[in-house]
Amino acid sequence: MNIIFKYRMLSDESDNFVRDFEVYPDMTLSEFSDFLLRALRYDDCMVSIFKSDAEWRPVEEFAQIDMGDDPGMPRCMDNVKLMEVNNDFHDRLIYTFDMLNNRSYYLELIDMQRPEKEFTYPRVAFEHAPVPDQYDPEATEQSGSIFGELMSDYNEFDGDDNYDDES
Repeated sequence: MNIIFKYRMLSDESDNFVRDFEVYPDMTLSEFSDFLLRALRYDDCMVSIFKSDAEWRPVEEFAQIDMGDDPGMPRCMDNVKLMEVNNDFHDRLIYTFDMLNNRSYYLELIDMQRPEKEFTYPRVAFEHAPVPDQYDPEATEQSGSIFGELMSDYNEFDGDDNYDDES
């Protein structure tokens, strides 16, 4: 394939956690899910992938189990390719890995690019902060905020306490 999708993954459990993944758009959602579980170093588990709108509201569900072709039932991940679900910048997916506790990751398509010869795909292109614990959200290690790191240059601003904007 002559194009790579680049997804950014975020977590609502850790403001610090960021992962960028580069994958082939012709991967099935099942292959994509298997790659994500390996990249996160999670045990195999039952997952669902949801296509979402711009406000992260689920629009369509894709399940690991084939539930038939009944309308209203989720389509099977084995039969759907990434490029069928996402094909525009900023298209979004919700990756639910713990359905009992409603724990998910949020993925946004941030780039489409040509593959680089020196890399093997799929791959983790960027990572920041530890991965949230698969089983215990309370055990998630919090490290420095990526936002805090980016904004640290501006934290040293010393305003003039004597400034009066009514003069």
